[in-house]
Amino acid sequence: MDGPGAAVRDTGGGADAGPGTAVRRDTLRTAFAGLTTRGRSFLAAGAAAVVCAYVLGQGDLLRVGVLLAALPLVCAVVLHRTRHRVTASRRLSPTRVPAREEARVHLRLDSVSRLPVPLLMLQDQVPYVLGPRPRFVLDRMEAGGRREVSYRVRSDLRGRYPLGPLQLRLTDPFGMVELTRSFSSRDTLTVVPRTEELPHVRFAGEAAGPGEGRHRSLATTGDDDVIPRGYRHGDDLRRVHWRSTARHGELMVRREEQPQRPRCTVLLDTRRRAWAGSGPESAFEWAVSGAASVAVHLLERGRTVRLLTDAGEPVPGPGGSLAGTAASGTAGLVLDALAVVEHSREPGLARAYEVLRGDDGHEGLLVAFLGSLDDEQTALVCRMRRRAGSAVALLPRGFHERAAREQRERPLREAGWTVLTYEPGEALAGLWQQADRSAGQAPGRAARSGR
Repeated sequence: MDGPGAAVRDTGGGADAGPGTAVRRDTLRTAFAGLTTRGRSFLAAGAAAVVCAYVLGQGDLLRVGVLLAALPLVCAVVLHRTRHRVTASRRLSPTRVPAREEARVHLRLDSVSRLPVPLLMLQDQVPYVLGPRPRFVLDRMEAGGRREVSYRVRSDLRGRYPLGPLQLRLTDPFGMVELTRSFSSRDTLTVVPRTEELPHVRFAGEAAGPGEGRHRSLATTGDDDVIPRGYRHGDDLRRVHWRSTARHGELMVRREEQPQRPRCTVLLDTRRRAWAGSGPESAFEWAVSGAASVAVHLLERGRTVRLLTDAGEPVPGPGGSLAGTAASGTAGLVLDALAVVEHSREPGLARAYEVLRGDDGHEGLLVAFLGSLDDEQTALVCRMRRRAGSAVALLPRGFHERAAREQRERPLREAGWTVLTYEPGEALAGLWQQADRSAGQAPGRAARSGR
């Protein structure tokens, strides 16, 4: 806290907030500017009493006027001269919270001064979308004392919201002077889209079981071509490669074939012209939450997932994963990206198509959350189908008639897409189940066989 009457050390509250000290000596003018309504009233009453006493020649009234005028001035000087040392910290629990769920903010103040700290009024700065601004009144804090308070925040809108800086209002025992000082650190609360738990489904073109996927062999079949590695605690001794052991002078074991994790791309259409409406209940927000749910679900199923928008910038990277990043870490990156995604000014999906066309092979699952499509974009989406082993497209029903919707969806089904239509607010789990190939013939396959 800067200014007279206090020396405050701000220890921050987040992982990126480091300790700091903010101390500054201001003039008495700053302290006098902090006079409260009560202090100004005392000062005005004292001045009026002094003038009346001078006009009427009343000595007793003069003494009363001097006392009334001097009291707020003395309080301002004492509060300015007194130096209190206070440290503060903020902790978010959790730092990443789904929309419409609450997070708790914990504030802690510690007195490191040798003198007691008088009455404090504490106020934290929060955006209006998180709720009302929290205010607390802390009683007199003894030397070396500690005070802890907490409040809850909640947002219906996803995004990244700053918290802070923390403000303290220091006042004297008579309430004549009030000084407001601020800490320097801020923290950020990330409100991510809500996710749904989805059932496991099997798509057209996908292996029938978890053990039937492709494998990437790290060792060839020939005994001389085996690529061994060093022995690790727990390895089966039957895998010891004795020829390599004799060559290297230490136990070496054969590498086993390792399954290649299935790849998946979640495509989110963010074009402004493709979506109608705004707000938490809009079709675009449903699509963002749906993309988050699908990405988290597929990561939990052991897939390598990347998020791709019409701007052509994949998350977490072109390869779909980061080296050494666990599934939970990748899910966090995807959710953080979806927390701040906004409408783009892209004219079409050409950039996303270029990224898909640059992929090696024609494997993997493509799940696309699309907005309104014209003929050109529909043809482009049909070409995207060639870059995936299986593809699911989710389209909003909008205000189109059923015949118009079927006319719009027919080219996608004929190209091999499994097309699912939704209304904003509809449960994604039930819609997702319709893409299960084990529940019947996939819509895309049915269309192609009918064609």
